Amino acid sequence: MRVLKVYHSTHFKRAYKKFPEDLKPQVRGRERWFRTDCFDPRLKTHKLSGKFDGFWTFSITQKYRILFVFEGEGAITFLDIDDHDLYR
Repeated sequence: MRVLKVYHSTHFKRAYKKFPEDLKPQVRGRERWFRTDCFDPRLKTHKLSGKFDGFWTFSITQKYRILFVFEGEGAITFLDIDDHDLYR
């Protein structure tokens, strides 16, 4: 599924500023893949459950993830970027 519009929450923007500089190129690369096909197998995109029901995540590295939500008609919002602590 092609993503037409990506919004960034205020929380995501703050978390991204604190994100390790050496990994930011990987984030941008993964976002390009995500925009082309958000279910590209390399991203390991999956739906969450429990208290995160309705939210989705995809992998930046084996350690880091982006938490997002579908907004409809090809739009999504990035909510957070972090390691597995974002699930707390």
